[in-house]
Amino acid sequence: MTRGRLLPGVTDMKAEYDLSNMQARRNPYASKLKKPVTMRISEDVVDYFKSMADAAGVPYQSLINLYLRDCFAQNRKVQINWPKAV
Repeated sequence: MTRGRLLPGVTDMKAEYDLSNMQARRNPYASKLKKPVTMRISEDVVDYFKSMADAAGVPYQSLINLYLRDCFAQNRKVQINWPKAV
């Protein structure tokens, strides 16, 4: 298979790298892709996660995602006790 020159002295693709017979298939990780969302989060909460993320060397949004994933995996439920109106 002759192709245009990509690198000096390279004109043909080796037979073991011939991809013309490959079958297309769906991305097995497509269902695991992240969905962008917009959230309103208190500035102090964002600062808290940013400082933890800096210490861990990861992006803060990834840290928030990991924390929420852990809550999901552990089946944690939010317990809110609102003060009674007087």
